[in-house]
Amino acid sequence: MNNLESYPPVLRHLDQQQHPSPPNSDPDEEFQDPDPVPIIDLECLDHEKLEEACENWGLFRLVNHGVPLTLLKELQEVAKELFSLSFEAKENACSDSPVTYFWGTPALTPSGTALTRSPQNMNWVEGFAVPLSQLSNFNPQLPTLEFVRVVVMEYEKHLSRIGRRLFEAMAKKLELNMKSRKEYLAEKSGMIRVYRYPNCPDRSVGWGMDAHTDSSVMSILNQGDEVGGLQLLKHHQWINVKPIPDTLVVNLGDMMQAISNDRYKSVTHRVRINKHKERISVCYFVFPDEEVVIESSKYKPFTYNEFRAQVQEDLKALGHKVGLPRFHHNHNSQVSLL
Repeated sequence: MNNLESYPPVLRHLDQQQHPSPPNSDPDEEFQDPDPVPIIDLECLDHEKLEEACENWGLFRLVNHGVPLTLLKELQEVAKELFSLSFEAKENACSDSPVTYFWGTPALTPSGTALTRSPQNMNWVEGFAVPLSQLSNFNPQLPTLEFVRVVVMEYEKHLSRIGRRLFEAMAKKLELNMKSRKEYLAEKSGMIRVYRYPNCPDRSVGWGMDAHTDSSVMSILNQGDEVGGLQLLKHHQWINVKPIPDTLVVNLGDMMQAISNDRYKSVTHRVRINKHKERISVCYFVFPDEEVVIESSKYKPFTYNEFRAQVQEDLKALGHKVGLPRFHHNHNSQVSLL
């Protein structure tokens, strides 16, 4: 099948031929040397170094994480196989299913419906959202999806272990009580999303994913080891996050910033379309219990459900997420994304 037919119709007008990547051909894709992103060793976890990364960056690279390299590569391969199916096959396979297939936007309602965006605000991405609490009851009709389910279930065991270990270390530094620790990290509400971003020589068409913060407690990304595109905002400058084999990228979300009274940073990031190759990434998101009240001296008390509803209301009304500023004690309605 022509690779173009595997994309949603709205993405098919892009030139998606795989072009060789000449070294240093594009200054926007260059990576700083040495890599400035903090490195955290999970096997020999340094709590002081972790706290510094959370306070100053809100993002770090995780090494010695215990996820087999073979599993990371297998996940990338089954994702490629899944995305190579025709658009119609992917759409039909996820109808009446807990797994959501989406494109043009990563913003979904709690029921899994993608929020409609205008063409000028479209993100050049397609993906699958997999709610982990329902994965064991998912009976996919396509063999490829069944293979994905098996691999994702194995991957989730490792990611939940990593999430717990990191959050426990953060919670200890923040001096959270045991009850809060359990409520603020609800593994049953976890989500895995698999993304594909088309390549396009003309990147003026838009972003793979525009600038945003995650609404999660934390997000753990497997971005492969070949195709870049992830950028983070630090000191008003965008930094490319280099894909490095056998590493994961962890970024903190809005819930972690609120829980920490703004000590820890929910990092603003985006995804740039690669000129030469399509990009596939897999992200694990973990959230608080939906009805647990998050109390902070910086923000009005709110639940994750209330936060999510407000985000979706803003996306519909304004076209972008406002996020935590909506709940700030001295909230000003004139807020912007950045």
